[in-house]
Amino acid sequence: MVRDAWLPIGHPLPGGSKTKTVLFEGINWQIVSTQGEGRALVAREALAQRWIDRGLLKSEQLGRFGFGQENLLEISFPAGHLVAPVNDCRSPNTKAEALAFATALRASRTIDPDSPLQDAIYIESLSRLLPTYTISPRTDDGVVLGFWLTGGAHIPVCSFGRLRQVLSWLHPQDVKDIVAAAGLEIDGDVADHRSTERAAVRKASEKTELTVPIERKQPFSLPGRPALDAFLREHVIDIVENNARYQALGIGFPSAIVLHGLPGCGKTFAVERLIEHLGWPSFHIDASSVASPYIHETSRKVAEIFEVATRSAPSVLVIDEMEAFLAERDISTGHHRVEEVAEFLRRIPEAVGSEVLIVAMTNRLDMIDPAILRRGRFDHIIEVGPASEKDVEALLTTLLSKLPKEEDVDVAALAKKLVGRPLSDIAFLVREGARLTARAGQDRIGQASLVAALKATPIRNQEPEHRIGFL
Repeated sequence: MVRDAWLPIGHPLPGGSKTKTVLFEGINWQIVSTQGEGRALVAREALAQRWIDRGLLKSEQLGRFGFGQENLLEISFPAGHLVAPVNDCRSPNTKAEALAFATALRASRTIDPDSPLQDAIYIESLSRLLPTYTISPRTDDGVVLGFWLTGGAHIPVCSFGRLRQVLSWLHPQDVKDIVAAAGLEIDGDVADHRSTERAAVRKASEKTELTVPIERKQPFSLPGRPALDAFLREHVIDIVENNARYQALGIGFPSAIVLHGLPGCGKTFAVERLIEHLGWPSFHIDASSVASPYIHETSRKVAEIFEVATRSAPSVLVIDEMEAFLAERDISTGHHRVEEVAEFLRRIPEAVGSEVLIVAMTNRLDMIDPAILRRGRFDHIIEVGPASEKDVEALLTTLLSKLPKEEDVDVAALAKKLVGRPLSDIAFLVREGARLTARAGQDRIGQASLVAALKATPIRNQEPEHRIGFL
């Protein structure tokens, strides 16, 4: 989003730094980057004076200067010092970062017990939250702390169970320490919540035993993808089919999974086989199903799909092309995109806790917001690489085993020519070979049909263009 900078690039500030670009802004304030990778908070005089009058800042901490007809005040910070709006802050990476924010919340509230802080500016080095005095009504401090800790989910700290799901990278006692540092309270103690969670696990176990079939007619198989086959067997299939044994050791429902790799590497194929094996209802989130140009509409649709999947549990929820919804908030545009990421942050751990298996797929893992990829949301991030010659041969063998074929079919020779192709091309080759066989009036697929199909199936970007229309 293009912001209207109050000051030109390179403008000297009283603190000695020089301005670069605007990072965040409000009606009466801007946060700008400065040369040397620092940041500066610039505020109009009326807003800065309110901070001074309320005792949140001292007059000598701010440098006064004029620009045009504006009377401005600023305070500069070196590189590595966090200065950002509360509603745009990232979730902390360590307990120390979380405690720093909690301490700032408590210190600011001690000085100013009344002003709303949900739109405040967090200054880490000063341990302050500076209210911006917008017209929005005050939000409970427990919600403000929960919002910042989770990276955008509206979870009050009093909802300890939900908060623990999102902050699974922290020990329960650490979460309690952070809440206490903010001067807030959790209903009951950590031990009580652990007992509640254990009871929920036992209840989930009982439910799973009733809803998940114990015996399968056919074992799970993922031909052409041995490493992914082994992963899904160990981390999904075995946990589902032997849930009582895992639950007894505190292992709950399978964690959410991200499959990433180049287009055509077999991500979709693997997910389809998994859904087929489990026999559970499946739901999909992709651009065609939920994307909307209207603000809040995409988040509403995402929430609806999560709710339907939860009501249908055990179920599978597939997030296709996750970079379209969960791109890093620094590179996504608009508050509504931040809202979409926050919706996923809140919904993913809730859904997993309700026996919804979440599998996300992406070709651009580097674009995904780090808060989404943290353990506790997606515990497993699996790279699906290109299929080897051996993998291609295994897939061809499996696909052809279901069809009548001649003895002259040479799977190894075909596999050599198919290495580097998307797995979807291999499946298409078999279908095309079967079509050519039927067209020729034959009832068994032979090598000639498969070779003809291969010649008629060039790599997609080399295919001739077929035109239907008028010259």
